[in-house]
Amino acid sequence: MKAVICEKFAPLQDLVYTDVPEPIAGPGEVVIDIHASGVNFPDGLVVQGLYQIKPSLPFIPGTEVAGRISALGEGVTDFNVGDRVIGSCGVGGYAEKVVCAAVHTLPIPNELSYEEAASLITAHATAQYALKQRGQLRAGETLVVLGAAGGTGLAAVQIGKTMGATVIAVCSTQEKLDLAQANGADILINYNIQDLKTTLKEITQGQGVDVVYDAVGGDAFYACARCMAWGGRLLVIGFASGCIPQFPVNLALVKGYSVVGVFYGAFASRLPDECANNLTELMNWYQQGKIKVVIDEIFPLSEAANALEKVMQRQVKGKVVLKPQEHLLE
Repeated sequence: MKAVICEKFAPLQDLVYTDVPEPIAGPGEVVIDIHASGVNFPDGLVVQGLYQIKPSLPFIPGTEVAGRISALGEGVTDFNVGDRVIGSCGVGGYAEKVVCAAVHTLPIPNELSYEEAASLITAHATAQYALKQRGQLRAGETLVVLGAAGGTGLAAVQIGKTMGATVIAVCSTQEKLDLAQANGADILINYNIQDLKTTLKEITQGQGVDVVYDAVGGDAFYACARCMAWGGRLLVIGFASGCIPQFPVNLALVKGYSVVGVFYGAFASRLPDECANNLTELMNWYQQGKIKVVIDEIFPLSEAANALEKVMQRQVKGKVVLKPQEHLLE
């Protein structure tokens, strides 16, 4: 089968598209014939050796896929060959087939396309966990979403609205803000023409923001850190700007708010039952039309490096997807 291989931690263009042996399901595992693979910002960090987790070399990147089960390992009774599923595989997703633990595999309804399914888990599940478990977001609170037009940013906008918050979207262009607004954002801030700190203070009439969803870092983090409400929660998701800020801890003391780390992978492994409940809720939201997946572009699997480059350069509005050659015309 074809797959994308990371032979060494190196620039994205060093990824190799080549033939590899087909995977075999072990006990408690399934083999998924991949119809679509989600492309995420952390994938690019992993390939370059810049992520907190470094897989053993060589490896196939990619953490979320959608397709049909083609083989069952010993002891798997909840699925059948031919079932349409989402798989959270850790690594191995940039390929034509992947082995996935059955407990990390989720049936998908017929109305959910493979492209949408492959893009649903990482972005939306991260945003859901961040706002629900870590941020304890309540109806009527204010939620600021930095990078609100990216995959996880749009997910946070949608889920924030579903949870009853007033959502303030922060983006770099009007085009991105328009997309955030179309996905439920109530208030729009273009940080290239508006001072973020001043604008947030004006919007909240000096009371500050209840929850900040920050997957960007850099200057935007510092601005939000000075605009938090008493009892607020500043959620640290990632650092798409490339700058990891150094937090002035005196602000948390004086303003009485919390800085909360969000690592969905640890949540999924440490609290699998709670994670499963979240995914059920997420699928229900999708079926009720409360959330949706916005696909920016679909790349052939062979162009994984270009797809990652687009994501890493923050040129994406929504999600990017990879598809094996045989499924490109589906």
